Amino acid sequence: MGHSNSGFSKTGLDRLREVLAGHVESGKIPGLVALVSRGEETHVETIGTMRHDGGAPMRRDTIFRMASTSKPVAVSATMVLLDECRLRLDDPVDQWLPELADRKVLKRPDGPLDDTVPARRPITVRDLLTSTCGLGLDLTAKTAPIMGALFEQGVYGQEDGWLLPEPGPDEWMRRLGTLPLAYQPGQRWQYNLSDDVLGVLVARVTGQPFETFLRERIFDPLGMTDTAFHVPADKIHRLPPLYAPDWQTGEFNVEDPAEGGHHSKPPAFPSSGGGLDSTADDYHAYFRMLLNGGMHDGRRILPRAAVELMTTNRLTPDQQAAREVYARNVLHTGYGLGQHGGWGFGMAVRTYRGDYAPIGQFGWDGGAGTTTYADPENGLIGILLTQTGMSTPDSANAINDFWTTLYQAIDN
Repeated sequence: MGHSNSGFSKTGLDRLREVLAGHVESGKIPGLVALVSRGEETHVETIGTMRHDGGAPMRRDTIFRMASTSKPVAVSATMVLLDECRLRLDDPVDQWLPELADRKVLKRPDGPLDDTVPARRPITVRDLLTSTCGLGLDLTAKTAPIMGALFEQGVYGQEDGWLLPEPGPDEWMRRLGTLPLAYQPGQRWQYNLSDDVLGVLVARVTGQPFETFLRERIFDPLGMTDTAFHVPADKIHRLPPLYAPDWQTGEFNVEDPAEGGHHSKPPAFPSSGGGLDSTADDYHAYFRMLLNGGMHDGRRILPRAAVELMTTNRLTPDQQAAREVYARNVLHTGYGLGQHGGWGFGMAVRTYRGDYAPIGQFGWDGGAGTTTYADPENGLIGILLTQTGMSTPDSANAINDFWTTLYQAIDN
């Protein structure tokens, strides 16, 4: 077997490229960028084209809609405020987010919106960081009145299409404040909504736009020059369309074009839960910083203790059990992704070994066909970026195969 000096075998890296190329050659994924690293060695693959009908090839600096893979990065802004004692983990958020004060909670999560009881306690910063604020997107309860209300009130876009918030932060919070919680604060892990609330919280505490604070404290220090909540005109040629293939015919429907699309201009709402655009190298810089305990090129970005909080399981046994049940119940929509057990701050943390990755791996996947995780045990980072949405299993299959072959490529 051939060896490289990175801890990957040459045979394994060749096999990784072969498997990824097969997904592109199948015609189901136009193109992709993959980056893997161990220690000081980094290996990148660029395969296919930016459009399904050909044209410009995928490049290392191609910009991708990161979708929910935004969460592990965007949560760092809240960590900075905790580090500076401008927030505390168990602070009620009412003083900054009065729209969330005096919450009502549904007697049953699938019950009518007016059948409520008072919340037992306020929502805290910790509840938002762990996605246990009491409300979120629940794909196992699509017919529940509270799920319908999230879309009817315009808190999110179309249920089967564009899921990012549409109004500006203050109006978004006002609409959110008209709805009851599905669960008591701290009772149950629920997906996504807490992350978007965190972005509003950061902006109100700092008095700065959320993106401005992220850029000053995280993006610029890490050299993440291509990471933002939109792609400017001078870079738009580096952004592929986002495809949502028809699940019956496989036809490449454009969910979001590059020019004139959602990401071609600053959004009304910079979504911490799913709105970032970025590149493989920018995300590599961020996750490498996390693996290095908060250090980047000799400069401290986050304290080691903050990184440990983010990247280790923060759920109680009851919360974790509910998250595991949820993950199993949405296998048919996530195509096998999302099964890790635990959740840290803004990201999944693997608490049991259910596939090739070991306990302790942290990161997340995105509905635009993106995945980024770091593995402390092996000193490994893996990033796979497509722009083929999960209306079909094609990008999820590529993600699963990426991780399977990457772990086989480890040589020591």
